[in-house]
Amino acid sequence: MSTSLFMSSSNRTNIPNSLNEHWMPFTDNKTFKKNPRLITDAKGVYLTNHQGKKMIDASSGLFCNPLGHGRKEITEAVSKQLDKLDYCQPFNQGYGGSFELATRIAKKTPEGINRIFYTICGSTAVETAIKIAIAYHRAKGDSKRFRFVGRERGYHGMNIGATTVGGMINNIKTFASVLMPGVQHMRHTHLPEHKFVKGQPDTGVEMAEDLERIAMNFGGENIAACIVEPIAGSTGTLIPPKGYLKRIREICDKHGILLIFDEVITGWGRTGSAFASQEFGVTPDMITMAKATTNGVIPMGVVAVKEEMYDAVLDSSSSNPEGTPELFHGYTYSGIPAAVAAGLAVQDIFDKEDIFNRAKEMSPYLQDGLHSLKDLKEVVSIRGYGMMGGIEMRMKDKPGKAGFQTFKHCYDAGVNFKNTGDSLIIAPQFICEKKHIDEIIDKLRTGISNYSKS
Repeated sequence: MSTSLFMSSSNRTNIPNSLNEHWMPFTDNKTFKKNPRLITDAKGVYLTNHQGKKMIDASSGLFCNPLGHGRKEITEAVSKQLDKLDYCQPFNQGYGGSFELATRIAKKTPEGINRIFYTICGSTAVETAIKIAIAYHRAKGDSKRFRFVGRERGYHGMNIGATTVGGMINNIKTFASVLMPGVQHMRHTHLPEHKFVKGQPDTGVEMAEDLERIAMNFGGENIAACIVEPIAGSTGTLIPPKGYLKRIREICDKHGILLIFDEVITGWGRTGSAFASQEFGVTPDMITMAKATTNGVIPMGVVAVKEEMYDAVLDSSSSNPEGTPELFHGYTYSGIPAAVAAGLAVQDIFDKEDIFNRAKEMSPYLQDGLHSLKDLKEVVSIRGYGMMGGIEMRMKDKPGKAGFQTFKHCYDAGVNFKNTGDSLIIAPQFICEKKHIDEIIDKLRTGISNYSKS
């Protein structure tokens, strides 16, 4: 059956004539196209849909717009860059902006993690980190390391490598036939006693011993890297137990395993520090980032790598003919000028508006607001840290049904966010004032209550 909104061509980008041709990502396309939710405008912390309804953005887009929508500083920086230099191929040539942004990023990453590789998004950042791990071990004469360790309920993107090290069951089941070999998964830290716990749970550090068990079973000398999100975001904001990340670091050091922190969500202030590695006092060997790097305006991913890893790869290729890449990897859109311009403008805003401290100061107010919803009968758990939280709904008939139906009721109540399964993902923008947090909580209460009555 044709799905058409029959609008004039002059308004087609707001309300298209047809919804048939676009195959939407991570979407129930059949249901959506019967009753579409189209966003037409965004300013500050608010979105407007095609029916003229104004909603507050409670998830910063997909964690990627923490500075708010419509930042003129970013728009102007990108526009000026496009006028001057719209594209420069990134292989064996470059332009000054990408080097400047790398320097700016390296000033905020943990000490020693100061070599910057640009990718297109978070998924490609993870894919790149996997390849760099292999390249580093080979450079050190340790080519037998081929295994990777991920974690159940982890999300690292949708490329083949990223899907494999991830631990979201539907992603893995769907593409099992093409996934990487040699990948093992630790158990997640989503424990029953963590319901309604604010911040880091006191229990569960022993879950880190899964990495030691995997090293014993498969040989730590065969494992290239372990990748975890410091806080598992997409699966419902799973906060690491106290001491958990530190123990993971210790086990990696014992066996010579590289530790990769996927900070695509937690990076750039979401925890109140620039990176969760700094917030939790645990330094990995590589950090992947994306999303807030450009405030979501233009796709960009980044892998920040320890200096000694970069040096090892370069030193091992010293006998290669001139012009031979040390790392056979890269993308057409690695560090393109428009994305870099957005990234530099974002760095300016971070510094000028003291964004990370602003997020840290607002965090307790958000967490108090989220936990004020625990009286709602269909809410079975609330978790949160910094400027992020997860509200878990009671399962209805089958996994995901309650979450999606609650999302729709909340959308109608004027608060927009993402749900994953039965978890509502809440991640307000850092520019929020207390009145905006109040509005998010009030509308969440209305939407969840309306769902409970349905």
